[in-house]
Amino acid sequence: MNALNIALQQNQTTETELSLPAQLKEKFPLEQHYALQIAEQRQTIQNILNGTDSRLMVITGPCSIHDEKSALEYASKLKKLQEKVADQIFIVMRTYIEKPRTTVGWKGFLYDPHLDGSADMQLGLEKSRQLYLDIIEMGLPIASEILSPMATGYFDDLLAWGAIGARTSESQIHREISSHMPYSIGFKNGTDGSIQIALDAIQSASHPHQFLGMSQKGAPSILQSLGNPLAHIILRGSNTGTNYDAVSIQHIRNKHQGKLPALVIDCSHGNSHKDPLKQPLVLQQIIQERHLTQVRGVMLESHLVDGNQKISCDMTYGQSVTDGCLGWNKTEKLLLDVAEQLSAKVLLETA
Repeated sequence: MNALNIALQQNQTTETELSLPAQLKEKFPLEQHYALQIAEQRQTIQNILNGTDSRLMVITGPCSIHDEKSALEYASKLKKLQEKVADQIFIVMRTYIEKPRTTVGWKGFLYDPHLDGSADMQLGLEKSRQLYLDIIEMGLPIASEILSPMATGYFDDLLAWGAIGARTSESQIHREISSHMPYSIGFKNGTDGSIQIALDAIQSASHPHQFLGMSQKGAPSILQSLGNPLAHIILRGSNTGTNYDAVSIQHIRNKHQGKLPALVIDCSHGNSHKDPLKQPLVLQQIIQERHLTQVRGVMLESHLVDGNQKISCDMTYGQSVTDGCLGWNKTEKLLLDVAEQLSAKVLLETA
């Protein structure tokens, strides 16, 4: 055997065909009245971001979904909470099915729904879309991170809001994909704290693009986008500090001549020093300073049980298997308190 054949054998990979986006949507269809519901929720988010709706958008949910049962239980609790705080807070459920990894690790429910490394992505696609539909049928808007461009076509009709992570805000393809999505998308600042990365991404995503992508029928295609009119910035802190407080935000505004898009604050990651139990302290300060910062929304990593755990054969139900989360009881109390504070501020301003 010659050297070329040996090299080809050593680099052999396996290929497993998946359902096309159009096929998955046909198997798990979105009914027309739920499509109208999503359209209304997307418009509400846009109204909040542009300031015509004064409510605070709260994107809350597990760091990453790994179990349908606990995700649906969380969604049911969240729906009941939304009814209590609706005048002051618009809740969007965080339903992340892809998990970015710094090196290696479990990549998320979409890729490995069995949590055993089997990478049954066909089942992951099906379970993810069905789970999304189940949550939408409860009446909740859902949010996720755009990670794999190939995956976007399977769920673009379902999401009400999307995020681009700190490690992908600089990626050209993610900026192009964002310009093509029919919902508002936030770009996080870089892990080093760089705001310019997110601002450049917003400018790019706001403009039309022609780029290589995949059609709903799975064919390589030139996709023509019109630009995303409400791309915005997510301040998530950095590896060395926070950027959610009024002083930090004013410093950012001064540095960029005051020209900043709508602000959403990630209460986790660098802003909580990666301690999920500090998220309430972050959010409380945001609320106290909101009249100065004009923050439109916040993100919380929250699940049924505090903290996180490693994937094993004996796991705690409702506890994250990736980043640590704030438990449900603390989340509920926090958002009820925030709604009460926001209501009191409105009464004070109108007195």
